[in-house]
Amino acid sequence: MFKPNFHYTNKIVKNLTAISEARTIILNSPLIPKWEVSLRRDALIKSAHSSTAIEGNILSLEEVRNLAAGRDIIARRKDKQEVLNYLEALEKIPEFAKKNQFLSTDLLNIHMIVTKDTLDNPNDEGVFRNRQVVVGNRITGEILFMPPPTEQVPKMVDVFFEWFNSPETNEIDAVIEAGIMHYEIARIHPFIDGNGRTARVMATLVLYRRGFDVKRFFALDDYYDHNRRAYYAALKSVDQNTLNITGWLEYFTDGVAVSIEEVKKKVIGLSKDIKALKEKGQIALTERQMRIVERIIEKGKITNREIREMFELSDEAVRKEIAKLTKMEVLKGKGKGRSVYYILT
Repeated sequence: MFKPNFHYTNKIVKNLTAISEARTIILNSPLIPKWEVSLRRDALIKSAHSSTAIEGNILSLEEVRNLAAGRDIIARRKDKQEVLNYLEALEKIPEFAKKNQFLSTDLLNIHMIVTKDTLDNPNDEGVFRNRQVVVGNRITGEILFMPPPTEQVPKMVDVFFEWFNSPETNEIDAVIEAGIMHYEIARIHPFIDGNGRTARVMATLVLYRRGFDVKRFFALDDYYDHNRRAYYAALKSVDQNTLNITGWLEYFTDGVAVSIEEVKKKVIGLSKDIKALKEKGQIALTERQMRIVERIIEKGKITNREIREMFELSDEAVRKEIAKLTKMEVLKGKGKGRSVYYILT
């Protein structure tokens, strides 16, 4: 079975302590649903922008924001598709996180979503590589990393997920597990292209699956994009003979600490001096409820029919969902009869 090789250093422990303290503040700070949705959308958009930018996508953050809102922009088809794909992959994380056993087929599915209609050869989308690849400098031609032989990829992925699905992974800190996931997917390099984006989606999936980022406020990719040279240097620094990833985990936990500190500052700023919210605390919303609030923010209102079509719910299920949100004082109805619609309170 795969066994990660690393040890806890003072730096890693210090980062994990800072991360835990900031996370506690975030989860206990008073927020209203509109703010929660805003923080979540901001994190998703920043992640999509940064993760694709690392791989050479030239869209600006504002252009990514427009795409996420459903607005068209003037840009290369491939650049737009890469961003839309990454956003879709992030949106589907809760769905993948429900799986008790994560298999290689699930990884292939995520890769298909991330790379759909973007690779030179469509047959390379959602399948393990069938030829040897190298990671190199496109300008100088220097080979930076030689991934494992092609024929070893399927077995290496299966062995890694055997460890990932085992009970012992729950004994590892969620942030450390996410760092291990990120590095191992990048090291095996199971695809012709899209390995980095897939690895970063998988690291985000780990944090959600372990209950670390259930509100999905953190944009880890933003940290990597700010200093791409340091990101690649950290990946490259691992000795391929020992595969000791301690240095990589120091870098990875640095990134989580910086990202979560930024979120903490935003949350404190939003909830500062609001006595009513401090008395009520946060209102916990489900994934479905978050999407309903997002739609209202985007469109200004929502109807029973729209909720029914969004989630393929029965009329009774829609009424129950609306009743819950109304009782929590998240929504309020306007109009009467068939003309009724809902807005944020």
